[in-house]
Amino acid sequence: MTHLRQGYGAQALLARWRVTLGFVFAGIVLWLATPTRNSLLIGATIALIGESIRWWAAGHLEKSTEVTQSGPYRYTRHPLYLGSSLIGIGLGVVADNLIVAAIIGLYLGLTLSAAVRSEEAHLREKFGDAYDAYAEKRAPRVERAFSWQRAVYNREHHTIAGIVTGLLLLAGKLYL
Repeated sequence: MTHLRQGYGAQALLARWRVTLGFVFAGIVLWLATPTRNSLLIGATIALIGESIRWWAAGHLEKSTEVTQSGPYRYTRHPLYLGSSLIGIGLGVVADNLIVAAIIGLYLGLTLSAAVRSEEAHLREKFGDAYDAYAEKRAPRVERAFSWQRAVYNREHHTIAGIVTGLLLLAGKLYL
């Protein structure tokens, strides 16, 4: 995260505060949500697919030591953000409220695009041509097996806890 502190402007600030902002918006989403049984089932499925992508990515990611190219990084440069987007879409479906969907869409659009720009600037600064070669699909293939230990080291279980908590709160709102 030091690259965020070095000053890439407003986008770096937004990227750095995205998790804290997520908690603020989660409260608003919970308050406005009007989940139904079907929206809970469909949205939870979408969110779990998103978390599966994140878990897969976290099991391959070696933060700040290399340009990770294995697992889902073979297909997209930002699988964690792809997974986060699906989680957000899933929670929007669970909430079954257009205002909530707009809030989630705005939050994801602003924070994740800022995070992508900030992260790519950091990776280019740190890894230079190695990152550009990866981004342009010129880099040689790197294969590495998925590691549960690596996923835990990357604290992906925290995201799982957040999703489970959010889904339970939304289910509670439906059934209580």
